[in-house]
Amino acid sequence: MSNPNSNLRIIDNSDEISEMFKSLFDFIRLLIDIPKNDQELCRQYFKPYSVKKGTLLESEGTVHKYHNFIVSGRMRIFHVDEDGKEVTTDLNDGQRFFTSYYSFIHQTISKENLHCITDCKLLRINREDNETITRLGKSSEKYIEKILQHSLESNRQKVIDLKTLSAKERYLKMLKNQPSIIKSFPINYIASYLGINAGSLSRIRQELTK
Repeated sequence: MSNPNSNLRIIDNSDEISEMFKSLFDFIRLLIDIPKNDQELCRQYFKPYSVKKGTLLESEGTVHKYHNFIVSGRMRIFHVDEDGKEVTTDLNDGQRFFTSYYSFIHQTISKENLHCITDCKLLRINREDNETITRLGKSSEKYIEKILQHSLESNRQKVIDLKTLSAKERYLKMLKNQPSIIKSFPINYIASYLGINAGSLSRIRQELTK
């Protein structure tokens, strides 16, 4: 995994930038309407970047300063447990916001890492500019609240699944609800996210193909 400083490139192609913001606004509209004023604020404060595969975008032991919208590419969030093992806690299944929310909101040192599995295109906003948009935008505060509610609910559901579903049932649920993750991520990341070792997941996959 490589340092982000040399692997982030600001995108300056106006047509490409326009398409990136269209993706952002289309995503936001899935939850709430975004008025023209708020769109202009987003264009002013979100910055378009391309990021190379393998980049550790944010790392543990630091305060995470950016809110990231994934326009394209695959990312994961992971931490390192007391045995030195990487534990994947989130994988993106398409366009979405992807951030270590607790560290970003409270500006505390994070135990999480944001890792680009592939080349990615991102719209990024820092903490201070995010507060500006929240203060000035007509719908920004409500939308951010919805994002956080969705994140909390997803985390709660994952905890429930780990306690109540078998390894095979967890895999089948992901296969049904998030098939793009199954197709796009290495098996070791999927297994870690599901709380299964890679060997067991391989056996589950083999059983399902018989």
